[in-house]
Amino acid sequence: MWGKRARQKPKAAPEANPDGPSVEGPPTSHRTAFILLGLGGAAVASFGVAAIAEIFASAFFALVLTICVHPIRTALERRGVPRGVATVSVLLAVVLLLFGFGALLFVSIAQFGTLLPDYLPQLEAWVANLGTWLEGLGIGAEQVQSILGGFDPGTLIGFFGGVLGSAAGLISAAVILLTLLILMAADSGYSSTILAELRPRRPILVGALVGFTVGVRRYMVVTTALGAAQGIVNWAALALMGIPGALLWGMLSFLCSFIPNIGYFIALVPPIVFGALVGGWPLVIAVIVVYGVINGVIQSVIQPRVVGNAVSLSQTLTFISVLFWAVVLGPIGAILAIPLTLMVRMLLVDSNPQLAWIRPALGDLDSTRRIMDAEDEAAKIARRGRKQAAVSARRSPPPGSSAPGGPAAGG
Repeated sequence: MWGKRARQKPKAAPEANPDGPSVEGPPTSHRTAFILLGLGGAAVASFGVAAIAEIFASAFFALVLTICVHPIRTALERRGVPRGVATVSVLLAVVLLLFGFGALLFVSIAQFGTLLPDYLPQLEAWVANLGTWLEGLGIGAEQVQSILGGFDPGTLIGFFGGVLGSAAGLISAAVILLTLLILMAADSGYSSTILAELRPRRPILVGALVGFTVGVRRYMVVTTALGAAQGIVNWAALALMGIPGALLWGMLSFLCSFIPNIGYFIALVPPIVFGALVGGWPLVIAVIVVYGVINGVIQSVIQPRVVGNAVSLSQTLTFISVLFWAVVLGPIGAILAIPLTLMVRMLLVDSNPQLAWIRPALGDLDSTRRIMDAEDEAAKIARRGRKQAAVSARRSPPPGSSAPGGPAAGG
């Protein structure tokens, strides 16, 4: 009986109307359930990543570094250098970069740790004056005490001492990171061949992977170079102004350059505080002006022109991603927020052609800008036409009137 049942032919998909707007079909059944399942899976994945935050952050940081230095390998192999030598060269470049940065950061923290006790009485007096000023604004003494009670300048000394004293934890983290770098650098030698083998069968996936690596590399390399320039300029400016710990604040400015939108404000607070201790309000204003000019020129003028459309994330999504990854992974999550968000977009959107419609909402605005430019040009032409029509209407005589010297004048 089942074998004799006539097979139903699948219904043909409705033809698209090239002249009219596209009409979507009926909504998929159980769409709400699918959305809830997706949100639940995202929540479970977020809690899982947070549970292994240290391992995940180290692995992803090693992956980002491997992606950034991969062009060194390809350039060496193109010139006939053996793959083993190219791998060792890549590792040496990364290790020297990390070692130099770590040594500079350690020295700056050590110098500031010895400098901080000299300014501890001034910090305590500044906190007391702040409490008096708040009470003058009408805030009660209990509220002022609750506001300022959590800030103890003496804890800063303990913090920097703990950082310097936790050498064992730093060494273990460095060993894990170095091991991951060695393994990823060795495995990256096969990446080009694997992608070439996969491209005929999964071209969209390969394109998404290549786009992810190119975007991450361009963003990280440009941000590192501009952040280093920003840190050096800030360090020199703070040193000339006599701000204590100028080297540390320059390093902080470099690190915060990887945190979009809010990194500037994080890097600005410590120089303002110590500028107030050393020179009062004039020095505070000078620090704000210097940081504002340097940050505005580098991050608002130079960086967008160099990075271009490599990131393609909206400002709102960028800010939310910084907050989200900072909660999930801690401070390293805020620094790696853009590469992490690009990875999620690559896995969910770029590798799925059915979700290409959502790309403009995420920040890929190339086609949107072209449409807006065309609309602006059309509106400009329409305004020009209305203006010309109004001018010609004012110049033309009213109906029923005759020109001078016409038949009416001759009668």
